[in-house]
Amino acid sequence: MDNLPEGKKHTRISGLLSLLKTRKPPVVHKEVSIEEVIDAMIGFEHSRLVYVLDDEDRLAGVISLGDLVRHVFSRSHVPKIHPRSIIGMIATKTAEDIMRKSALFTTENEEVGAVLKKMIHANVKEIAVVDGDRRIVGDITVVDLLRCLFS
Repeated sequence: MDNLPEGKKHTRISGLLSLLKTRKPPVVHKEVSIEEVIDAMIGFEHSRLVYVLDDEDRLAGVISLGDLVRHVFSRSHVPKIHPRSIIGMIATKTAEDIMRKSALFTTENEEVGAVLKKMIHANVKEIAVVDGDRRIVGDITVVDLLRCLFS
């Protein structure tokens, strides 16, 4: 990360969030249906993720566009379905059933350069910004970070 502009890589995420204040992060609660997850994904054009919240509105997991597509279209695109997979397909009814529980996140106090490094290392294109209680206060994409660093 040596090639990042020195003055900007130390910018706090809070500064970037203030520029994105009108943009809402795509969130659903863990008990919503798969159809509601699809609606949320469609409703947020800047994002290819939906963040899943627990009963206390804390980040519980994430559903990527790829996860959702594989779930929705698995029956029509898998030539031979393993019997164990059928049980999972039938039982899947909510966001919690298909979410990945290991959601990567950052806080408002982290520096832009450190967050970019974290995202590149994890091979993710967007990341939730959470407060001390793991409640989502925003989300940041790689494009947002590039815009911050190089504009």
